[in-house]
Amino acid sequence: MFGQTLQRVAADQVVRFGEPLVICGLNHLGPVREELARERINNATIVLEPKPRNTAPALAVAALIQAERDPEALMLVLPADHVITRPENLHKACLDACAAALDGRIVTFAVTPTAPETGYGYIKRGEALAEGVFAVEAFREKPDVATAEGYLADGHYAWNAGIFFFKASAFLAELNTHAPAVLSAAREALAQSRRDAGCIYLDEAAFVQAPSISVDYAVMEPTDLAAVVPVDMGWNDVGSFLTLWELAEKDPSANVAHGPTALFDTQGCLIRSETIPVALIGVEDLVVIATAQGILVMNKDRAQDVRLAADAFKTKN
Repeated sequence: MFGQTLQRVAADQVVRFGEPLVICGLNHLGPVREELARERINNATIVLEPKPRNTAPALAVAALIQAERDPEALMLVLPADHVITRPENLHKACLDACAAALDGRIVTFAVTPTAPETGYGYIKRGEALAEGVFAVEAFREKPDVATAEGYLADGHYAWNAGIFFFKASAFLAELNTHAPAVLSAAREALAQSRRDAGCIYLDEAAFVQAPSISVDYAVMEPTDLAAVVPVDMGWNDVGSFLTLWELAEKDPSANVAHGPTALFDTQGCLIRSETIPVALIGVEDLVVIATAQGILVMNKDRAQDVRLAADAFKTKN
């Protein structure tokens, strides 16, 4: 999915994109470099977070880096774990949103809803700013089914996709107004960073001073400059192993297997192993993930509970 994200901003698209800037954790550097090489991208900047602090500090650093280069250039912010089957629609939405973004709007792209989904946040659009571009009237948290059905019937709501488009200077100004502590920590972490071979290693002592907060809470909800562009782009936020199984190509027994695996009389399972041989016999509807960090086994209908395992071992460590 990271490789597919890079392909969406390749130089041969309808929209002319500049060199990519990738923000990731220190332990992701190897895989990120491998994927960049696979996509034949040799001019990317990789920013390495010493500790995760949510999306607002990460985007603050990205905007500060862009401001060093060209503060008036437009930035497209894409999560690397999304599936977008119609990227050409995203590109058109970028073109539609250019005028609003150049005018200082903080644009977010929202997904035209197809069902009363309760797992996504929603954005309600307000007055039209341009063709296909609207002011944001309200952000809504994940609703219950009845509320989600009301949003669809209303016709002014779309799923919050977490994709943003803005000028670096405009975003930094709003961040300074609404979350100055985030901007201050990001600026210091960048000033004290170490730069080597296309990588920027943020200073840990400075970066961890940033509040751990999402860009939605830090900027998008409090700003008066938010704009939204609803897009039908074949989007899926791959937020669970169940979604990954649903999207992947399956064998005749509806299994999805990657790595050294052997399956016998097994149906409807997702198995991913980095190096450890994994064999499944006479089971169905399981998720089995084997990495150097540990082994996870759960039923597919408990895919949303994977954080239980992560939190349990985090506490023990």
